[in-house]
Amino acid sequence: MSSDGIIEIPGMILLFVCLLRCTQYMIKSHIKHIQAFWLAAALVFFTVIRRELNYLPDLLVPSDFSFLNHSYDWWEDSVLTVIYLVALGLLAYSRHYLWAVLKNVPVSLYLIVTALAIIQYMGENAIMFPPTFGEVVEELAETVIYGIALTYLWRFKLADYESCLVQKLNYELKHVNH
Repeated sequence: MSSDGIIEIPGMILLFVCLLRCTQYMIKSHIKHIQAFWLAAALVFFTVIRRELNYLPDLLVPSDFSFLNHSYDWWEDSVLTVIYLVALGLLAYSRHYLWAVLKNVPVSLYLIVTALAIIQYMGENAIMFPPTFGEVVEELAETVIYGIALTYLWRFKLADYESCLVQKLNYELKHVNH
């Protein structure tokens, strides 16, 4: 584990709970578009967790690992790319639900997360921060972003958006039939 590993622990816990919450929403819903959206969200949190646990391959995979003439890094990148593409496809499939969710997020929340992402990037790349302090800034900004995600997920009302999607799909079906 890297030197900033202790600082990463709260963020990892938040990410794991976000993953569980998305899985819970996916299981609760009985509409395929909504299930696809929450599966995509769970996949995104899974990949973020994997990226945050960047020290695991060093602990679990031999440095000379090779399978079908490709290194572990190649396989990991390939699998994660497939997961990203599946998540993107699921989001495209659930685009009406995605739009309903995104348009109801306050603009201030987008601005706060964007500012935190910029601060995280600056800390990671030691821009305006000394390298040691930059790592702390990076991890704290990430943890705050994950905390915002969990707070949003926790306050999210699945039933409100399900009824919204059902009404929209019924409206579209009525207009197609006439």
